[in-house]
Amino acid sequence: MNNTLTPDADYDKTVLDNGLRLLTAPMPHARSASVVVFLGVGSRYEAPAESGLSHFIEHMLFKGTARRPAARDISITIEGVGGLLNAVTSQETTETTVYWAKVAQPHLSLALDLLVDVLRHSSFAPPEIAKERQVILEEIDSLYDAPGELVGLLIDQLLWDGPLGWDIAGSKDTISAFQRPDLLAYLARHYAPGNAVLSVAGSIDPLAIKEQMAALLGAWLPAPPASYAPALDSQTAPRLKVHYKNTEQVHLCLGVHGLPLVHPDRFVLGLLSTILGEGMSSRLFEELREKRGLVYDVHSYVDRFQDTGSAVVYAAVDPQRTVAAVEVILEELARLKDQPVPDAELTTAKELTKGRFWLSLEDSRNVASWLGSQELLLGHIQTVDEVIAQVEAVTPADIQRLARQFFVQAQLNLALVGPFKKEGRFVRLLKL
Repeated sequence: MNNTLTPDADYDKTVLDNGLRLLTAPMPHARSASVVVFLGVGSRYEAPAESGLSHFIEHMLFKGTARRPAARDISITIEGVGGLLNAVTSQETTETTVYWAKVAQPHLSLALDLLVDVLRHSSFAPPEIAKERQVILEEIDSLYDAPGELVGLLIDQLLWDGPLGWDIAGSKDTISAFQRPDLLAYLARHYAPGNAVLSVAGSIDPLAIKEQMAALLGAWLPAPPASYAPALDSQTAPRLKVHYKNTEQVHLCLGVHGLPLVHPDRFVLGLLSTILGEGMSSRLFEELREKRGLVYDVHSYVDRFQDTGSAVVYAAVDPQRTVAAVEVILEELARLKDQPVPDAELTTAKELTKGRFWLSLEDSRNVASWLGSQELLLGHIQTVDEVIAQVEAVTPADIQRLARQFFVQAQLNLALVGPFKKEGRFVRLLKL
């Protein structure tokens, strides 16, 4: 199957007999090539006793294989040719669990071989598991020394019961309890060809890649598909969580529930967030930083999952100005409900969205990720022109309609990390 991605890059989709989906996107102008492997698993696929297993396995896949027995053997393979290798685990959204490599074009075959080796032949040696357990326990501890990250976890806990509100790294109790059979059993359930997409973009020969992947991954055995825990939303009143920490700044998140990944209004919500808090021309940046000098950092973002989503504002502010900052944020939410966005402001938001989208697709890794994430989570791939058309179709009335739907008092959630021991002053603020 061929379809246009960018003016100078087509993609091709091949499905191996075992169900593995392989996407290739030549970019003739590129000198690099990127390989991205998506696995349809993340923290929301875990039972309570499994919390952190997805992330633990991601760490272990870089600790040695039969052919590359030590972590250094893996790192030197990619760094020895000037390449990059990394991975990330999320709950489930556009990243799920992702392994990627980026190299200069002559080293693409090596990068493919390396990624397949770690995915399929990692040793999970008990001494390495013991060492990595300590590393992850340190990672969990480090979250509480990073208030900007901690407040992101707290807002998720307010928004969702269950796995979407858990720390992706797990808890100290679960990480301490995992043994090698637990990791291998989870790996066997979720790391299966039908649950994977391998996407390659850049200066590539698609036919050579298909032949190499058929040889390396054709014998990968299928497994039954796994399911994720559904999102639970029982909120009927504002929620607040304050975590005391003796910091110089208060880190806060104000969030509401949003839209699922494929909802027809997802581009409306994206533009609403852009207008509200993405970029230096956004309303929150202008009002809180430029006009009032209340904050250094303020921005908004949208998270999307297969069955739910969120829209969140983040800010870092002096403790003495926290109440004022929250009041201004709520005022801006109310303004989006009460007044249609001017046409010129919406046009600016559309141009910002389109421009950043186009610029991102100049990079081979971003192209590979754009293709692979859509194939895994949507089951089809939108063209750039289709996305641009949906952005262009958004109207001021759409923005106001969505603001009125989501910016309501009963759905407000406020998380703060800072030198506060009482919640009273903030409870009174949560009104719209």
